[in-house]
Amino acid sequence: MRMLLTRLSPDQFEQLPQSHRSRIDFEPISRTGYLGGPHELSGEQRLAVVAAGTSDVFVSREAARTLRYYGVPHVEMTDVGVAGLWRLLERVEELRRMSVVIAVAGMDAALPTVLAGLVSCTVIGVPTSVGYGVATGGRAALHALLASCAPGLLVTNIDNGYGAACAALRILRVAAAG
Repeated sequence: MRMLLTRLSPDQFEQLPQSHRSRIDFEPISRTGYLGGPHELSGEQRLAVVAAGTSDVFVSREAARTLRYYGVPHVEMTDVGVAGLWRLLERVEELRRMSVVIAVAGMDAALPTVLAGLVSCTVIGVPTSVGYGVATGGRAALHALLASCAPGLLVTNIDNGYGAACAALRILRVAAAG
């Protein structure tokens, strides 16, 4: 039996019987676990998971671990937010070769909008609850993405790396069938 567990906190994991814990590949950062292991990776890397800052990694890792569970090769990039635009521009040619980019960002969530203007592939923006001041638990990031002028930018709910990965999987599946 295989199962992907999401939103599994370290406390919840520790409360499981040892016989269950020993069978689960648990990653506390993403709060995900694989029971029975992920599927084998197959195909070429056509998908990227990009995090604006290191504080957004808990969401980007949830997306990446979901993709890994389903056997989808992907590249992960961390700390390429627009506050240091050169970091993103150093990777933009690699991102232009992707079919889908999941862009994870808190604060003002500028990364997904900027990326959607730089690449021609599908960009899925994931606002995170990271931020301070008026960030209000990610609502500022969500509103910024929903108000984005980047055409075709898809947006998930706050901290929804799993949902972004599932959307990317559907996009890739439809492209492969077409």
